[in-house]
Amino acid sequence: MADFLQAVFLGVLQGLTEFLPISSSAHLRIFPELFGWGDPGAAFTAVIQIGTELAVLVYFRKDIWRIARAWVLSLFKPEYRGALDARLGWYIIVGSLPIVILGVLLKDVIERDFRNLWIIGCTLIVLGLVLGLADRVGKNERAIKQMTLRDAALMGGAQALALVPGVSRSGATLSMGRFLGYEREAATRFAFLLAIPAVVGAGLFELKEIANVGKAHPGEADYGWGPTITATVVSFVVGYAAIAWLLRWVSTRSYTPFVVYRVLLGGAVLVLLGAGVLSS
Repeated sequence: MADFLQAVFLGVLQGLTEFLPISSSAHLRIFPELFGWGDPGAAFTAVIQIGTELAVLVYFRKDIWRIARAWVLSLFKPEYRGALDARLGWYIIVGSLPIVILGVLLKDVIERDFRNLWIIGCTLIVLGLVLGLADRVGKNERAIKQMTLRDAALMGGAQALALVPGVSRSGATLSMGRFLGYEREAATRFAFLLAIPAVVGAGLFELKEIANVGKAHPGEADYGWGPTITATVVSFVVGYAAIAWLLRWVSTRSYTPFVVYRVLLGGAVLVLLGAGVLSS
């Protein structure tokens, strides 16, 4: 029962933080350690993120269907190749390549070294400041219809930085989008779409590891299939509500509250590590 209650909490935490530029993977590493539950592990984290990406699939189902349809048609009908939706299909594919390639090549390093809380505390602060700078200097003048293949590749490269917990997939992508001059809502919408292949792919790739958590990776919490599925379902429900809220927020407001939160959380983690309250 304790494992299921913890799973519900972690599912809520994942759903609330996945789409905000504050790093869900950092929260899933920090709070279980703070409560003495142990590290839930990279596999558990990747799998329950499928829940929040399913929320994206449902929320953006019309956009995704339109993009997928236009992309497939563009393969056979030249008149579709210049359409925005067909181009977005290619942009999502190209933008997904960096995180897929690096995720496979660095799998062991990600699961072992990148989950160190000293690293996470520092990345929360540094990338938070980068987000604040990007939002301040971004010209807020480009819509998603003005996106180019180069911009998609750059945003995809930024997304790949999120292989390090604490960076934030959405935060890194949004920062690059703002540096490139995209409107907040345009950058946010593309960040959501760009995350789908990477997150769903990573979750499916790590499914086989759930049965081995605690055995193959000593020191990790062994939640097993029941709590993992519970956390995934909870993250879907909470994540769906978070998408709608974030899109409303970014259309009129800045990222400053998220920057402040990241710096405070990262600083608190470093202080607790230094005081011996947390173990890295």
